[in-house]
Amino acid sequence: MSADRILQRGWYERVPLALFLMLLPLSIVFGVLCAARRFLYRLRVLHTVRVARPVLVVGNVSVGGTGKTPLVIWLAEKLASRGCRVGIVTRGYGGRAAQWPQDVTQDASPGDVGDEAVLLALRTQAAAGTIVVAGPDRVAAAKRAIERGAEIILSDDGLQHYRLGRDAEIVVIDAARRFGNGWLLPAGPLREPRSRVRRANLIVESARGGGAASDELSASNLVSVQDLHDAINIRTGERRALAAFAGMRVHAVAAIGHPEAFFAMLRAHGIAPQTHPLPDHAPMSPGTFDFGDDAPVLMTEKDAVKCRAFANERHWAVPLGVTFGDADERRLNELLDTLIRISPATRDSGGGS
Repeated sequence: MSADRILQRGWYERVPLALFLMLLPLSIVFGVLCAARRFLYRLRVLHTVRVARPVLVVGNVSVGGTGKTPLVIWLAEKLASRGCRVGIVTRGYGGRAAQWPQDVTQDASPGDVGDEAVLLALRTQAAAGTIVVAGPDRVAAAKRAIERGAEIILSDDGLQHYRLGRDAEIVVIDAARRFGNGWLLPAGPLREPRSRVRRANLIVESARGGGAASDELSASNLVSVQDLHDAINIRTGERRALAAFAGMRVHAVAAIGHPEAFFAMLRAHGIAPQTHPLPDHAPMSPGTFDFGDDAPVLMTEKDAVKCRAFANERHWAVPLGVTFGDADERRLNELLDTLIRISPATRDSGGGS
């Protein structure tokens, strides 16, 4: 088991006392540094940069997958349906481009710009005409998206990237795992104290196949329900209902922050996969799928973008969709309407009316 998996089990399942006591002093130091950094921004010793268009940050306070990217896709589609040209900025984690920021197209190389950036382009550009820009400096990425015509900026992750000024924040929480043991890194999964979520405009609990966990936060939270769609063959484009894989020998591969979430959703569709969890953003090669048989391989969309060059008929991508209840969708739409109203571009063009 990788070090990452050992830590995740400790954070979210059980914490070996010796490991916890060893890491706790580092968590205290991490917390002091985080608090000092936030204080310097409040004093304007460190400067926040406001770009020329409204910015909505979708992020989390914990390490690992919480469902941010499906929500960003949902938001981009909603804004596009109102006539807004959306710019998505993302870090480009795992990309090895020689310079940043990078414009991302549907046929971009994940090796250059990262797997999440390519996924965002694939899911949003064809229907919504979204501008996707990747780069560690989100201010530079946002400015590049605006140069290309973006009227509203969505930042995929970047809650802690305080240099980029923002007009609104949505914090996403995994409804099942929530805040884990509640400790800051590395003794726990938190990038910032749990109290940070209360400063966001909206809190979305990402529920996979079940309701959100309840505590003192949940009464005011929105709930996004995530579920898997039909599988798509990476080589041929064939669509196949997940029910067709029930009762078959199937492999499932996931190189995401919380692989077990993907595996659990497959099981909820009657599939009993042989599971192969990998570290988040792990590279893919033909050898990754050498399991000694010819059984189908189901994988996340984020992993599928890394397999397009060598995939065969065994390889299937399983898209993830997100839905909201009527009341929660209204609250999200109200936030988007506010951003549309304050955007100089949409005011000048009459967009969003």
